[in-house]
Amino acid sequence: MSRFPLLSAAFVFAGFSALAAPRPVAPPDSIGVEYRGNKMLIRHRVAPGETLYGLARRYKVAVEDIVEANSGQKGALVTGQVVLVPRNRVVLSQPAAPRATASVPAATRALPTDARGNKFYKVEAGMTLFAIARRFQTTPAELSRLNGFAANYNVRVGETVIVAASGAAPAAARPVAATPAPARSTAPTTRPERDEEAEKSAREAREKEARERAARERARDSATAPAVTPETPATTPAPEKDRGPSRASEIVRRVSESGLATTIQTDASDKYLALHKTAPVGTIMQVRNIMNGQSVYVRVIGQLPDTGENTNILVRLSKKAVQRLATPDQRFRVETNYVP
Repeated sequence: MSRFPLLSAAFVFAGFSALAAPRPVAPPDSIGVEYRGNKMLIRHRVAPGETLYGLARRYKVAVEDIVEANSGQKGALVTGQVVLVPRNRVVLSQPAAPRATASVPAATRALPTDARGNKFYKVEAGMTLFAIARRFQTTPAELSRLNGFAANYNVRVGETVIVAASGAAPAAARPVAATPAPARSTAPTTRPERDEEAEKSAREAREKEARERAARERARDSATAPAVTPETPATTPAPEKDRGPSRASEIVRRVSESGLATTIQTDASDKYLALHKTAPVGTIMQVRNIMNGQSVYVRVIGQLPDTGENTNILVRLSKKAVQRLATPDQRFRVETNYVP
């Protein structure tokens, strides 16, 4: 008779143990999970208007990892399409123990290494500091710190940008420019160093040109001046005229800004138009979509008031211009360039 109570207690204890076991939990907007080796893949059904960048932000993974998991998925997503989103580890119902060291993204590990052990990236067409930071899972502020850039720095095509510093030599411990280097480094030259060299060369060229022009004027004055006699006092040579600007870049200043753009709600034209807060009416402005690198030239037709919903908006574009920038979002980040 005593065996039945013991068996009942054993079954009850086994049921509680099964309920307490951790189980994988999928995000609420997924339709299931798959497993490949030691990696969990979330099955996500694409909703209208969703993009690869939107999925990457939602699941906090790199766009390149999603593309790799879906056999090189490129272009726009199709509504109803099932996309696999990789996760490095299984999400458990209980919080996992914190990892000892942060893992380096796969995209960063694939980058080349310079002589100091830093991972660097060569800027491609259409890339900005913000886009590079998003691609390699870092921040623009960290990239500016590693490379000595200003907060509003614009990278150029072909320029090398340090993405991750070597663990043995952090960026804060790099030698300053005043310390003479024992040997010429083979590391890629950053833009501030190249700008200093270019400015020095331009300054030397201008000084040489001024000296040659002064020598030519002195020779011309000496050839046309009358001979100096006791009755004819020598005339004082005229001072050299002030040199004007020798390059267009010395007198033309371009204005570059970055911020959010959206559509002019009342627009019904088929032209490329814009409303801007500071650019004069009639200005021809280049607007570039930071997400995909698409550009369009628009004409400013009015001032955008800095009130209400325009507080965080940099520029409003006509529907024709927004269509040219190929973005599905109502608000998107752009970069503007114009000559005031």
